[in-house]
Amino acid sequence: MSAFDDLLAFQRQTEALSSVAERLGWDQETVMPRGATEQRADEMAAMEEVLHERRTDPRIGEWLAAARPQNEVEQRIVDLISRDFSRNSRVPARLASELAKTTSLAQGIWAEARAKEAPEDFLPTLDQVLMLKREEAAALADGGDLYDALLDDYEPDTTAAEIAVLFDAMRPRLVALRDEVLGADHQPQALSGHFPQETQLRLARACAGAFGYDWSRGRIDLAVHPFSSGRWQDSRITTRVVEPEPFNCIYSTIHEVGHSSYELGIDPDYAFTPLGRGVSMGVHESQSRIYENQMGRGRAFSGWLFNRMSDAFDGLNIADPDAFYATVNRVTPGYIRTEADEIQYNLHIMLRFDLERDLIAGKLDADDLVEAWNARFLKDFGVAVDRPANGVLQDVHWSVGLFGYFPTYALGNVYAGCLNEAMRDAVPELHDSLAEGDASPGVEWLRENVQRHGGLLPPRQLIETATGAVISPIPLLDYLEEKFGRIYDL
Repeated sequence: MSAFDDLLAFQRQTEALSSVAERLGWDQETVMPRGATEQRADEMAAMEEVLHERRTDPRIGEWLAAARPQNEVEQRIVDLISRDFSRNSRVPARLASELAKTTSLAQGIWAEARAKEAPEDFLPTLDQVLMLKREEAAALADGGDLYDALLDDYEPDTTAAEIAVLFDAMRPRLVALRDEVLGADHQPQALSGHFPQETQLRLARACAGAFGYDWSRGRIDLAVHPFSSGRWQDSRITTRVVEPEPFNCIYSTIHEVGHSSYELGIDPDYAFTPLGRGVSMGVHESQSRIYENQMGRGRAFSGWLFNRMSDAFDGLNIADPDAFYATVNRVTPGYIRTEADEIQYNLHIMLRFDLERDLIAGKLDADDLVEAWNARFLKDFGVAVDRPANGVLQDVHWSVGLFGYFPTYALGNVYAGCLNEAMRDAVPELHDSLAEGDASPGVEWLRENVQRHGGLLPPRQLIETATGAVISPIPLLDYLEEKFGRIYDL
C-alpha cells in the first residue's frame, strides 16, 4: 500500500470513532438517564483521549510527507488531514481530555440551572470551561488572536475582524427595517390556542417529510435545545415542544432537517474521510436557514402548512392562508434567538458574538456575564430580560465550549441569501411545488450544488461556485426588505 492508502485507512478508523463519540453526545441530550451525568463525562473524556492520541500520531506526519495525491479529491483529503494534524498537535492530550469531561458535566449543570432559573449554579462551571478554552485558544493561536483560533474550528480561514466588518455593514439596514416593521399600522395577528404535543410532533414529522428527510437514515427525538447529530448513514434530528407555541416545534424541526439533510446528501464515496462532513458551520447554517426560512416561511409552503394545521387542530384563530403567512413571519421583540424572526435573528447573533469575544479575551468574566447580557439586550432590543432562561441561560453553546460557533449562524444567513437568489432563478417551479407541500425541487438543487460536495471545496469557494457570484449580504438584506415590506404594508 502507498503512504496515502495507509493514511486514509488510519483516518477511516479515526472518523468511525469520532462518529461513536458524537453518538454519545446525542444520547446524553435525548434519552440518557439524568443520574448518568458523571459516568458519561468519564466516558467522553476516555473517548477524547483515544481520539487525541490518534489525531496526533507521529505516523500521520510521516504519511503526509510521503503521500503523493493523484487527483484533486486526494489532494483535498491530504490538505484537511494536514490541517487537523497541525491543530491537534498543538493541544496537549491532558487539555483535550479535561475539556471533554468538563463540557460534558457542564451541559447537565447548565440544563439544571436553566430549569431552576439559577445562573449562579452554572456560572462557576462556565468559568472552568472558559479557562480551558482560553488555554486551548492560546495553544492553537501560536501568538495570534485567541478568538480567531477558536473560530477557525467552525469557519476556516475567516477572522473575527472580517465578521465584525460584515456585521457593521448589516446592522443599520436590519435595525431600520425592524423599527419600520414594529411601527407599522398593520400588525399580523398572533396564533393562539392549545396545541397538544403529540399533534405537534405528527405535524413536525409531516414537515420533515415534505423536505425530503430520509427516515431510513434518521429519526426525531426531543431535546432541551434542538440539534442534529450524525453523518453518512445515520443523521438524527431533535426538536422541542411548547404547547402554546407550535411554530417552535415545526420550524425547529425544519431547521434541523436542513442540517441533517446536508450530512445525508454528501457523496457517499466521501464517507469516513475528512470530505464526508459539512465543510463549515456557516455552510451548514446556510442549509438549515434556507430550509427553515426562504422555503419554510415562504408564502407557498406556509399556505400548505395552514391547511395541515387547520385540519390537525380543528381550526385556527387565523382566517386564511394570507393572514397565516403574516402570522408565521410576525415580528415581535422576543427574547429567544431560536424563535426570532428573520429580521432580528442576526441581531441576537451580534450580541453573542461581541460577548463571547470579550469572554475569550478576558475582558469579561463569567461572574459579570448576566449583567453584561441584560444590559446589552436592553440596549439592542429595548426590552429588559425577564428571567435567566430567556437571557444568558437560553443557549447550550457556551456550556459545551462552542466559542466561535455563534457568528456562523449569521454568516449562514448571508450564504442562504446568496443561495436563495440563485436557486429561485434556477428552479422556477419551486413556488408551485412548495404550495403542494413538496420542497424537493429546492432540496435537489441544494444537494447538487452544495451538499454533495461535503468538504471538497473551501466554504467561500463552494458558495460562490454554487451561485456564480461573490458572497455579499445584499441578497439577504434585499430579500428581507422586500418580504417584510409586503407583509407590513411599508
